[in-house]
Amino acid sequence: MRSALRLLTAAILFAAIAVPARASTPADTVIAIVGATVIDGNGGPPLRDAVVLITGHRITAVGSKADVKIPKGAKVITATGQFLVPGFIDTNVHMSLYARLESLARYEDRFTDIAVEGAQLQLKFGVTTVRDSYGMLKPLLEARERINRGDVPGSRLFVAGNIVGWGGPFSLTFTGTPPVNLSLFQEQMNDAVAAGAGEELMGMTPDQLRIAIDKYLDKGVDFVKYGGTSHAFYPAMLGFSEEAQKALVEEVHKHGKVAETHATSPEGLRLAIEAGVDLVQHPEMTDAPIPSDIISMMVKRGVVCSMLANNITGKPWTDLMKRLKTRTDSIKAADSTRTAAKEHPDTLRSSVDSAIAMLTRERPERARTGAEVSRDSTIERTIIKRHNAEALIKGGCIVSSSTDNYRGEAPEFERAPKAEYNFPGIGTLLSIEGLVELGMTPSQAIVAATKNGAIALKMSDQLGTIEPGRFADLLLLTADPLADIRNIRKQAMVMKEGSIIDVRRLPLKPVFYRPVPKPPT
Repeated sequence: MRSALRLLTAAILFAAIAVPARASTPADTVIAIVGATVIDGNGGPPLRDAVVLITGHRITAVGSKADVKIPKGAKVITATGQFLVPGFIDTNVHMSLYARLESLARYEDRFTDIAVEGAQLQLKFGVTTVRDSYGMLKPLLEARERINRGDVPGSRLFVAGNIVGWGGPFSLTFTGTPPVNLSLFQEQMNDAVAAGAGEELMGMTPDQLRIAIDKYLDKGVDFVKYGGTSHAFYPAMLGFSEEAQKALVEEVHKHGKVAETHATSPEGLRLAIEAGVDLVQHPEMTDAPIPSDIISMMVKRGVVCSMLANNITGKPWTDLMKRLKTRTDSIKAADSTRTAAKEHPDTLRSSVDSAIAMLTRERPERARTGAEVSRDSTIERTIIKRHNAEALIKGGCIVSSSTDNYRGEAPEFERAPKAEYNFPGIGTLLSIEGLVELGMTPSQAIVAATKNGAIALKMSDQLGTIEPGRFADLLLLTADPLADIRNIRKQAMVMKEGSIIDVRRLPLKPVFYRPVPKPPT
């Protein structure tokens, strides 16, 4: 009898954990959120002391208390003194595992679980929709379908799979290193990520490329991202010819899907924009400043700029400035010592010269003034990224919030914990905050993280704003994000499609996730 009771109790607990995000909200359920200040994602003035009605999964009414009648029997959520914003959208994440060999080998049977965990960590921080722009296609599709069916909660997941024209994690196009003496397992992982749309496509004629893209779209991807240039090394080599890019983009558009690119040189950007791409991932990451005419072209054509503000603002930026100051101070001290060394033996002068040569490789004092410096300089390249980001925002581009959040190394193989700004969920919030540091108002940053994310998906009629007919993806905040954008962290409620998410339980089945230990009381 006791054994039976234990089994029954376990079954009940499992059922409670496995309740999908949308199952708790029947189609005829009405919820009224009453008294909040609504920041609807359109960028206009907030609506104070508002009523938002939700029926089933969608918003059915938004207005003042005087204008919106609350139906009898509706579930009322009192939100006086709080602030309601749309669920956030991250337009560039990587939820599957595709990086380190040891992690791939150990977790080969849990790739889908890792992708689900990533989507749940995003949802935990109010990110209700994500676009996965590079990863292992099969587990991502499986994770997407589990979430869409309601088997598990998680951010709404849109999947590109491979970056078309690139190989997998051990390929030349991804690493910049020729794939020499790969093991069978490494080759299998390359094939799993490339998914039939790898480096061989770069050698195709435009007509052959159209056929290959059709076959790739048949695999079930939601959008297509292609390698307009090589990955993240200098110099950035062009990927596809002008004619090939136009054929690729046209074929994607024939299927009604978004075409986007990874292009990390100004000319790579130009070719992709002229080919008709809808979105450019991290356009600020070019290896030289973006010319003003390219920015104007992006504005004119309505190209979405999916910006990684989390990597060039906040702690990463302050840490970089500390490095810059330290090196500049060291150079000044070395110069002073060099002057004094003229009166000392040659051995001292030689050692000083060597130190100066080492310290001036990046020539940070010239980077600050915009002078030409080595393109291998980490400091200088980051300064270029920040300059580009500020110019894109000032130029009036459609900017969406993104992060490049990735699963990375398994925790047991890490030398140090992953940086917070690249962690799913919290990284997205830091990216939104970073947009304000780069020149946006808090209202503009919220639009970038909501409405513009929906534009990137071509789903503005479904997502991204608090308006009748949209999915009820909502965040209730305890403090005003228009007064201080950092208040987006102060979340009282996360709702996806009309269901309140118990974020404390996410992720349901941790794989890589390790909760931050609470300090002793």
